[in-house]
Amino acid sequence: QVALVESGGGSVQSGGSLRLSCAASGYIYSAYCMGWFRQAPEKGREGVATIRNDGFINYADSVKGRFTNSQDNAKNTLYLQMNSLKPEDTAVYYCAANTQNKYLCGLYSSMFNYWGQGTQVTVSS
Repeated sequence: QVALVESGGGSVQSGGSLRLSCAASGYIYSAYCMGWFRQAPEKGREGVATIRNDGFINYADSVKGRFTNSQDNAKNTLYLQMNSLKPEDTAVYYCAANTQNKYLCGLYSSMFNYWGQGTQVTVSS
């Protein structure tokens, strides 16, 4: 079993920054891919960033140049540094892990089999 716990969400003004953390426990070393997703009210879940177990990182176009995805393997923790935040970044942010298929590491929620409970990020204008 894998457990993922997000933290670091909050409310900021436009242009501000937040850093989200995702603490992983269990057999997380077996994850082929870790990812961040977000879901705004009345919208579908959107992929934000992924990091493959070989270190390759991918970002959604909407966050490129503003968000940075990283991980600390010693701490089993995934981070999402979010800078230059915009009101449209407002959403619940989720951490996810793919431990089933080594060929899948994309911005699609169906590729991930473990999920955290989410943390709210609110950006005001």
